Amino acid sequence: MWFRRDLRLSDHPALGEAARSADEVVPLFVVDPSLWRPAGSARRRYLLGSLAALDHSMDGALVRRSGNPVETVVTLARAVGASSVHISADYGPYGAARDAAVERALSDIGVDLVRTGSPYAVAPGRVVKGDGTPYRVYSPFYRAWLSHGWRAPAAPPNTQPNTQPKTTRWAMGISSDPAPTERQVGSLSSTLHLPPSGEAAALDRWHQFRGEALAHYAQDRNRPDVEGSSRLSVHLKYGEIHPRTLLADLGDSVDHEVFRKELAWREFYADVLHHAPDTAREYLRPEFAHMLYDSGPNAETHLLAWQQGRTGYPIVDAGMRQLLHEGWMHNRVRMIVASFLVKDLHLEWQLGARWFMRHLVDGDIASNAHGWQWTAGCGTDASPYFRIFNPITQGQRFDPAGDYVRRYVPELRHVSGPTAHEPWNVADGYMAGYAQRIVDHAVERRESLERYGAIKNR
Repeated sequence: MWFRRDLRLSDHPALGEAARSADEVVPLFVVDPSLWRPAGSARRRYLLGSLAALDHSMDGALVRRSGNPVETVVTLARAVGASSVHISADYGPYGAARDAAVERALSDIGVDLVRTGSPYAVAPGRVVKGDGTPYRVYSPFYRAWLSHGWRAPAAPPNTQPNTQPKTTRWAMGISSDPAPTERQVGSLSSTLHLPPSGEAAALDRWHQFRGEALAHYAQDRNRPDVEGSSRLSVHLKYGEIHPRTLLADLGDSVDHEVFRKELAWREFYADVLHHAPDTAREYLRPEFAHMLYDSGPNAETHLLAWQQGRTGYPIVDAGMRQLLHEGWMHNRVRMIVASFLVKDLHLEWQLGARWFMRHLVDGDIASNAHGWQWTAGCGTDASPYFRIFNPITQGQRFDPAGDYVRRYVPELRHVSGPTAHEPWNVADGYMAGYAQRIVDHAVERRESLERYGAIKNR
């Protein structure tokens, strides 16, 4: 059983199939340099914590190897005399190509690569229009996704009525490669606080959210100043919990339906990327590649100010500092800071997407790339480019008392109430102890629309 984005034992179809096909299972995880190198230190450290939790749940049987997956998987399969290698299907551009290469190499030694299940309730490519083409807009995709439906959570291996489930028998005593060194992991900021990792932590988080916040999700999910988010994205990213497990617990209330729609967004973006793999880095709407974007020293200064949370716009700065402090950012604020980078600073979305993937613990290539493109106006957004988030009014609307801003921007903790979003002396446009605004939103909004006008008829 080759684990990847499925670091759990429950609700695991591929693991169940592996256990049913043989008396003994070798559990393997491969530290792939192609995925390890671009990951930031926060995501690397979280992954190691999740692997430690998985290893503990199987009594220390997990075999950890480092290197090219084609060579590593084939070498271990040959060494242990494996009859088959089992995986959860990967639909990402890199993962799908990697698995195809591993499959070919295994075939050369007479071993089958068996795909069972995926990280999604409905695998990418399953939901299509009547003419067989993929959806490019979320709402009709969601209706078709609901109509398609999904299976119930997978039962333990060999579970039958009136019998005890079979316990997976792990192969023990197979050596692992040395764990990555601190230098290989990379240093973490002393202020960075990662969430608990592993399957048990994921289930605990789901039960806590379901019991405390799900009943108010429709109202609170856009409020970064309250604990209204599920914070399950990192657990879903690593497969410490399967979306089917969550969907099985949902009812028909408005709040449950809104949460179901959020899970569907994740599946929609995975589907879009599956059909258009180049959009991990390229424009879904290619005409936007011809828009005028800023470059040069001034653009680099603006990018650095955005990365450090020193733009002078409190909600933007709070979000960027939350990212550095927690390896996570509230979803509403992700849209605000993305809009600011592309439409106020006139920088290409890829610059922001790369920064997010470097620092987000829940960094997912499909959700990240297409979340950015949706906000930038060059992706699946049904509305045109002129949706431009006002960073002042967005803060006032979704952080009405200024609590979120004051939590992450200590320079503003002495500013009371909602004025934390507009802490300026009108006379000089600057507040002592806080960053001066690097741009004027009203001016840049007009500029952004003019640049859009120049390409809209291409």
